Amino acid sequence: MREVGVMREVGVVDYHTAGEPFRIAISGVPPIPGSTILERRAFAQTSAEVDAVRQLLVNEPRGHADMYGGFLVPPDDGGAHLGVLFWHKDGYSTACGHGTIALGCWAVENGVVAGDPDGDTEVVIDVPSGRVTARVTSRSGRVQAVAFRNVPSYVVATGVEVQTARGVVRADVSYGGALYVSVSAASVGLSVTAAHYPELIALGREVKWALNDSEWARHPSDSRLDGIYGTILFDDLGRNESGPHQRNVTVFADGEVDRSPCGSGTSARLALLAERGTVADGEILTHESIVGTFFQGRIVEPVTSDGRAAVVTEVSGSAYRTGTATFTLDPRDPLGTGFVLR
Repeated sequence: MREVGVMREVGVVDYHTAGEPFRIAISGVPPIPGSTILERRAFAQTSAEVDAVRQLLVNEPRGHADMYGGFLVPPDDGGAHLGVLFWHKDGYSTACGHGTIALGCWAVENGVVAGDPDGDTEVVIDVPSGRVTARVTSRSGRVQAVAFRNVPSYVVATGVEVQTARGVVRADVSYGGALYVSVSAASVGLSVTAAHYPELIALGREVKWALNDSEWARHPSDSRLDGIYGTILFDDLGRNESGPHQRNVTVFADGEVDRSPCGSGTSARLALLAERGTVADGEILTHESIVGTFFQGRIVEPVTSDGRAAVVTEVSGSAYRTGTATFTLDPRDPLGTGFVLR
């Protein structure tokens, strides 16, 4: 908890993407200088004034332990419509697929980008991991779906042995804008269901921190993207007519749980499935979340990234506005910018 003297009012628009919240701060955020998104992220990480706003918006009583959102910032150059710094209860992430989907929806619904009322509109967004493009599909002036094309995704390592309280588990590491560890839930006697929710969180945290300082947690070209962002625990549900069907829960940051199937995590999973031949050209991964919502993911093309074989992926889903608010902090409030109770 951080004590502050006087806090400006902060205006937000809230969305959810497949059940995962995304809080867009649209006013009241202090200036965040920098010539690139990564420079702005570094500033926000060290600025008490900026981070106090993050805490105000994510902490209880205005948020909760699984809240997520972003600060709007200028893009790196004129090739993008906007930039964003993603944040959660523990800090600032490098990528966020569900947030990208929500931002595409918000930009078209609010006229930030002029949209085709009966067609597709591209919204180009600079995020810390690079430039992504959201394709927003509208019918009769209403947004129906958003598909985002991510930065290249690739496999880092497979079959990494991790000692846990449940014994040794075998994990795969892959990149989809952030570094993720994938573990089969069945391999540790679990399933991706609400009944196993506490155990999934505990294992996800344990695996993440076991590998966070390892050789597999280093980005090959930019140390600012280092670190294991989250653990993806998955169930293989076989195949349907369009391709593989899996259910997952992503435990990211320090025990935060993604209610959606995780957008950038879907890209990381597709890289692994492509290497193993589980998803073929033209097939679609049906990616289900722990709350029963869905993303669809596909491989657009093979590429080379940072000297590695990689794939460009596209992940599609839907976002819906849930409300607007103006948050304030009474300087007399002894809770300050709030607290997190997990």
